[in-house]
Amino acid sequence: RLRPAGAAMVSLGRCLARSLPRGQPGLSPPGPRCYGSAPAALQERTLLVAKPDAVQRRLLGDIIQRFERRGFKLVAMKLLQADRRLVEQHYEQLRLKPFYPALVAYMTSGPVVAMVWEGYNVVQCTRAMVGDSSAVGTIRGDLSVHITRNVVHASDSAETAQREIGFWFQRDELVAWDSRDRDNIYG
Repeated sequence: RLRPAGAAMVSLGRCLARSLPRGQPGLSPPGPRCYGSAPAALQERTLLVAKPDAVQRRLLGDIIQRFERRGFKLVAMKLLQADRRLVEQHYEQLRLKPFYPALVAYMTSGPVVAMVWEGYNVVQCTRAMVGDSSAVGTIRGDLSVHITRNVVHASDSAETAQREIGFWFQRDELVAWDSRDRDNIYG
């Protein structure tokens, strides 16, 4: 399924167009931003997993840099060799799909890097940033070489993110820290 290159930019534009609620007290100036270090009331977390092909091809720096530039805050990260049980638990909803055995084999074939990113509207913005393999300007569009080697996994909703983070991280592995750019971003 091919998408015009401009479609990725439209998705990113929609992400950016979602702004803080207009007129919200204490948040000045409201504007079209998808930044990270938001006030506690606006925090959201998502899981991002750099798959074995991303680790093998040494793409982690580029992937992380995109999230840092967006203003999201990294609250957990670890390099691990995912075992079959973890991968099967994570991809449970896909177990009846014909590609499931190959997916499990692929995800357990080498190390992965699991990350938790935090920020305002981070789930939806991450999905737009990840894109698909044909969307130029997205992580998958710029870095993947084939649909079966698509570099990253990203949670598809806030509820899914919460569940998936629980698969990959213990609660005490999530680091609570204050970002120094918070006031610059949110006033």
